[in-house]
Amino acid sequence: MAVTAFGKPSDSEPEVRTTAGVLRGGREAGLAVFRGIPFAEPPVGALRFAAPQPVRGWDGVRPAVAYGPPPPQSGVLGMSGDTAGDDWLTINVWTPDPDPAAGLPVMVWIPGGAYALGDSSLPEYDGGRLAGSGTVVATLNYRLGVEGFAQIDGAPANRGLLDQVAALQWVRDNIRMFGGDPDRVTVFGQSAGGGSVAALLAMPRAAGLFRRAIAQSVPGTFFSPELAADIAAACAAELGVRPTVSGLSAVAPARLPAAGDAIFAKTLQWRERWGQIAHRPIPFAPVVDGDVLPATPWRALADGAARDVGLLVGHTRDEHRLFSLIDGVLGQVTHEQSETALHLLAPGPDGARRYREAFPDATDEELYELVNADWLFRMPSLHLAEAQVTGGGRAHLYELTWSAPGAGGGLGACHGLDVPLVFGNLGSGRPAMLIGDPPSPAAEELSARMRGAWTAFAAHGDPGWPPYDADRRLAQLFDTPPTVTAYPEETSRLLWRDHTFPALPLLAR
Repeated sequence: MAVTAFGKPSDSEPEVRTTAGVLRGGREAGLAVFRGIPFAEPPVGALRFAAPQPVRGWDGVRPAVAYGPPPPQSGVLGMSGDTAGDDWLTINVWTPDPDPAAGLPVMVWIPGGAYALGDSSLPEYDGGRLAGSGTVVATLNYRLGVEGFAQIDGAPANRGLLDQVAALQWVRDNIRMFGGDPDRVTVFGQSAGGGSVAALLAMPRAAGLFRRAIAQSVPGTFFSPELAADIAAACAAELGVRPTVSGLSAVAPARLPAAGDAIFAKTLQWRERWGQIAHRPIPFAPVVDGDVLPATPWRALADGAARDVGLLVGHTRDEHRLFSLIDGVLGQVTHEQSETALHLLAPGPDGARRYREAFPDATDEELYELVNADWLFRMPSLHLAEAQVTGGGRAHLYELTWSAPGAGGGLGACHGLDVPLVFGNLGSGRPAMLIGDPPSPAAEELSARMRGAWTAFAAHGDPGWPPYDADRRLAQLFDTPPTVTAYPEETSRLLWRDHTFPALPLLAR
C-alpha cells in the first residue's frame, strides 16, 4: 500500500488519525468514506492460521479509497476466488461527520455466506444509505472456510471469529476519530453474519466491545470440536496434506477454498459421520471449543452471558426457498425428499410424524420448506430471543413476511431479502434481483421502515415495538402494511419448544 507525505486535508479528501497512522478517504453523497483500512496484520506467512495480530503503524498518509482484497473463499455460488493481495483483514467506514466530538451511534456489519464466502466490498453492503441517517457504519472482512473456521491441530479455533473481535477492538480504539461513539456500538449481521453475532454474544473475548446486537437469520449450526476436526481432516486429505498448521501452510491460500468446495460437493458420502450437515451441505461453522467459544449462544445467553447487551433478532418467513431454487428442487420436491428432510431435521425421535400431524394440509414441498427453514434459521433465531430473555436480558423479535416481487415472485420472503431492505441498496448487488426493477414504492417504504428500526435500535435501544416476552411473544412483522402481533410461527415454535440446538456431534469415528 502506497503511503504519501502529509498534505493539507480537503473537504473532498477528509483525513482521520488512527492509532496506526493517518488515513485519507473520500466524499460520497455528503459522507466521508474510508475503505480498506487494515485492522490487523495480513494473516499469511508466519501468521498463517494464527490469531490476528495488531496492524503495524505507518508514517505519512495512507490512502483509504479502495476496498481491501477479499479473503480466499468458496466459488460455489460464483464468488471470485481471486485475491489481489493478502491484506484480507480490513474495515470500511461511512460517516456523516468525522469529528471526534460528534458522538454518533456506530453500526458494524459482519457479512454472511455460510462461513465460506463473503466480501464487504459487495455493492449490497454499501453503507451510504444507512449512514445517511446519522449513523457511522462500518463493514469488515474476516477469514473464511479452512483459513477461518477449520479445526486445525496447532491453531486456535474460530480464527474468523477472532478476526471479528480484532475488528471490534479497532472500532473501540479508533471510531471516535470518525465521529462515532465507542460506547454506542451495535454489531449486526445476516446468515453466517448473524451466527457470528450470536457467537460474539457468547464469547468472553468480545465482552464490552458492543452495546447492542442485531442478528438476522441466525443459523443453528455450531460444531463440536470432534466434528470440526473430522471435516478439517477431510479437507486436508483432499489436498494430500495433514490437518495441521505445518501441513496446510504448505498449501497456497488461494488453493484452500477448492478443498472446501470439493467436500461441499460430496458431503453425502459422510452422512453417517456428519449427520444433518451432510444433508444441507455446511462444511464450516463456529466451533464450541470451550475456549474461544465456551458454549453455544443459546446456552450462554440463557446463562446470562449477554444480559447487558440489547438484542434485536429475527428471520424471514420463507427462509429456505432460495436454497431450494439454488438446489434445483423448487416446485419439484418429491415425497421421498420431504420424508428424508423430516426424519433428519425435525426434532425428537418422532419429529417427522409430529410435523405431518401439526401441518395436516401441507404438501410435501411445504413440509420440506418448513422443516429446513425451521432447523436452519427460523427456530435458532427465535430461540436466541428466548434465551436472552431467560438470561435476564432484553430482546426484540421480528419476522420479514413481505413477499419479494422479483425473480418471478416465487421466492416469497426468502433468505437474504432483508439485506437490501436494511441497507437500502434496492437496485445494486445480487439480492436486488429479489426486489424487482425498478423498486416499487412498497419496497422503498418497507426499506425505509427497516432502516429506521435498525438505526433507532443502534441509537437508543428501541426499534419501535415492544420487547419479546414469554407471555405475549410479540414480534414485528415487516410487510406492507407492517404489524405487531404474537409470533406467527406458533406451530413450529411448539414443535421445537424443547430443542436446545446443541453443538453438532461427530456421529461415528
